[in-house]
Amino acid sequence: MTRLLLALLLLPGTILTLSAAAAPREPRHAQTPPSSQAPEATPFDLPAGAEPAGALYTDRAAIIFWPGDSLRAERARRVLEAYADLPALPPEYPSDVRFYLAPSEEIFGHLTGGAVPEWGAGVAVPSLGRIVIPAYASSRTRGGGQEWVIRHEWAHLALHQYLEGLRIPRWFDEGYAEWSSGGWDAMEGWRLRIAIATGRAPTLDSLTLAWPRDRASAELSYLLSATALEYMTRESGERGLAIFLERWRELEDFDQALRTTYGMTLGTFERNWIAYVKSRYGWLLALSNSLIFWGILALLLMALFAIRRRRDRERMALLRAQEPPDRPAYWMGAEPEDVGPENIGSEDVGPENDASRDT
Repeated sequence: MTRLLLALLLLPGTILTLSAAAAPREPRHAQTPPSSQAPEATPFDLPAGAEPAGALYTDRAAIIFWPGDSLRAERARRVLEAYADLPALPPEYPSDVRFYLAPSEEIFGHLTGGAVPEWGAGVAVPSLGRIVIPAYASSRTRGGGQEWVIRHEWAHLALHQYLEGLRIPRWFDEGYAEWSSGGWDAMEGWRLRIAIATGRAPTLDSLTLAWPRDRASAELSYLLSATALEYMTRESGERGLAIFLERWRELEDFDQALRTTYGMTLGTFERNWIAYVKSRYGWLLALSNSLIFWGILALLLMALFAIRRRRDRERMALLRAQEPPDRPAYWMGAEPEDVGPENIGSEDVGPENDASRDT
């Protein structure tokens, strides 16, 4: 049953909402915990012979790794300790986290249910208190490196633990993870502006119902979600978002918490957000992108070259029309190169002509 639910619902940064599994607290930084307290990578999830080599611990997470990945585990531990607290959430969230560094695609698939797109850089499973990150060479990345992926998935777990049992819109879930983890790059806003102008940007409702499966559409959806959180915090800041999350938790209703905190319905919020994106990420930002700038400049130069070439051809045709012909009408005789002794008439060289000239 668990595998079926995972296969149906799991996506990168997934938002499953089954009961969370609690992991036992261990001594901090313990390298090899006692076998009675060792984190169990359940046989249901892992193939035979794929037992982990050990684990590292923080106050709130067990970082489980396989042979050859102890250094990666240490780096992950440092990231989790440095970014343990998240904006707008109490400092104790998340907790009891099982953090897996999957050594192969096979184990990654077992731990995540096998329903992750090939571009998925990491997975959070809130129902199991689990994060799974690939520790092997793969194309599972959207840029930003593994450190950003760890923070992103960590934010997913924190949000779901704080709002346990509540339905979280997908755009808010991904937007909070992007915004709080620092994965959102404002200079990428030009892509969003072009998408809105060309009608390719999905609505927030559509992102709640389904998340795109192809890489390009998913990246655009991440941008949309991040700007929605950016808009929410533009005026009220982190404190306003914290109040909104508190009221959402108390009222157990997203729309009601939005109205009582920001004084607007979801429909009004979406209209204002789109206007904000158009204003904040206008055409000037789009044109400032080097790829677009040089692409447009190249097209302009090609257009100018074509116009100049056409004008030069027209001028050349006009000049040729005004030039004298190669054989003007007053040339009556043969061409100089055609004149030879056989073409010279008797009137030019005979004795009688000499006599006539004398007379």
